[in-house]
Amino acid sequence: AAVIAVISVWTPLAHPEIAARWLGWPNTLWFAPVPVLVVATVWQLLKRLDGAPDASPFVLTLCLVFLGYSGLGISIWPNVIPPSITIWEAAAPAQSLSFALVGALLIIPLILIYTAWGYYVFRGKVDASQGYH
Repeated sequence: AAVIAVISVWTPLAHPEIAARWLGWPNTLWFAPVPVLVVATVWQLLKRLDGAPDASPFVLTLCLVFLGYSGLGISIWPNVIPPSITIWEAAAPAQSLSFALVGALLIIPLILIYTAWGYYVFRGKVDASQGYH
């Protein structure tokens, strides 16, 4: 949490273009919920460290990681690569993306069918009493 706070203070001081993006009027609406959610998540995380189910701190830590990446994404959007190149300029041509999409649409169902078949073949072979779970 301290690292997130240090980075959140240091970044706008070191990069005026990010400070303008964070504090500019329309972008403030997108960015303002992130620090509020980080504070709420850290508060819940500290509150649930003792006595809470084991999954609770883990899930809250995942939320912190997600919020950190959300803040990063909001900070650099749409100039994801260098500040002068937008994400649309850095993307592959439409023909290449269409080719990859068709390939994914053909291969992913085959992978899912093969995985389901593997689960079907090995169903009932191992039970929880043997220590595998």
